[in-house]
Amino acid sequence: MFKNLNKTERAWVLYDVGNSAFTMLACSLIPIFFKELAIGTAPGQITSDQATAYYSISISVVTIVVALLGPICGAFADHKGMKKIFFTTAVALGVAGCILNGFAKTWTAFIVIYVLSKIFYSVSLTFYDSMLNDVTTEERMDEVSSYGYAWGYIGSCLPFIVAMIAYIISGGLSEDLMLISPEAGKIIGFTVTGVWWLLVTLPLIKEYKQINYVEPEKHAVRKVFSRIGNTLRTIATKDKKVLFFLIAFFLYIDGVGTIIDNCINIGTDLGLPTVGQVVFLLATQVVAFGGSLTFARLSQKHDTVPLILICIFGYFCVCLYALTLKTLLHFGILAFGVGCFQGSIQSLSRSYYSKIIPAENSGEYFGIYDIFAKGASFLGSAVIAAVKLAGGTINIAVASLAVFFALGFIFLKISDKQPSIRE
Repeated sequence: MFKNLNKTERAWVLYDVGNSAFTMLACSLIPIFFKELAIGTAPGQITSDQATAYYSISISVVTIVVALLGPICGAFADHKGMKKIFFTTAVALGVAGCILNGFAKTWTAFIVIYVLSKIFYSVSLTFYDSMLNDVTTEERMDEVSSYGYAWGYIGSCLPFIVAMIAYIISGGLSEDLMLISPEAGKIIGFTVTGVWWLLVTLPLIKEYKQINYVEPEKHAVRKVFSRIGNTLRTIATKDKKVLFFLIAFFLYIDGVGTIIDNCINIGTDLGLPTVGQVVFLLATQVVAFGGSLTFARLSQKHDTVPLILICIFGYFCVCLYALTLKTLLHFGILAFGVGCFQGSIQSLSRSYYSKIIPAENSGEYFGIYDIFAKGASFLGSAVIAAVKLAGGTINIAVASLAVFFALGFIFLKISDKQPSIRE
């Protein structure tokens, strides 16, 4: 399965397999569960478009909170022996929230628990991404990072299939297929996902050792904030390579995160059958697996930046194609296009950033990275919500994201031309 990876690298990759199950549930069944609880309830009579907007707003709340917490948690985690503690705590709280989500009986309780779960999930990724400097060498970062996304896509299918079967036999597609109650189907889906997430994470908790770190300091809280300020000033005034990359990343990852978070909303707003959407989403996971492995191999022979530029251009074309969306076949073509580049653009961005930052401060720097990542997702979700509340179509909302990819392409080219202050 992981023939090119050592034991520690395999354990690190497995966390992508674990947390991707939650990601898959979040971009497929969770919006459906939320709409089933919300539509037709008070205040007033909530419509499908309003439920979509509320869901997008909740994602925006998550991104704001994580953007604020990321650098602070990351800076503390950079202290000797702390990264595993922070990571384990975030995972435990995220898993607990995921399981608890299945028992929510109102749409308000559901969305509050989901927001908290996704916050802990997102914070865990800040620590996880920053571990890349500890688990492998710079020469292997692109390959190992790509393996994480690749196997994450395949691994997430297993618990999702169980969750989907539970949804179907609880009458999700037709009351004629109902063998268990809708409440039981929801509980099974969330519980299987949470347990899978936890079990697949255990090898990393066991194997991980923090190699790069800063020594603990007196007045740690005050000095952490001071260090974050100094790092931000260094990036803004001296480290133009990191600065322009972060601007580019902010722009192009906007579309990536927004499309992931709203893929089911795109299909439901077009009136497409749920089962067809889910089938294409599963197929997308397989395509993304192949795409990530392909770019992992390409990274052994080609520089990282040109590969990221190819992915950005691919997403630009996908956004423009969204203007033509009408049928389930169109949705499938869109999903295929997303799958080709989805894992690669994220994995290569993660590994490239790991190469251009100081390893001993990786937690702090990845916290800053998350400000740009989550800030972008906030902007994209806000765009979707604004277009929908203004009466626009989901086609226009997705197509508008092409602007962010175009600008991201330009700024990444600028970043690539800047000298590194660490060379």
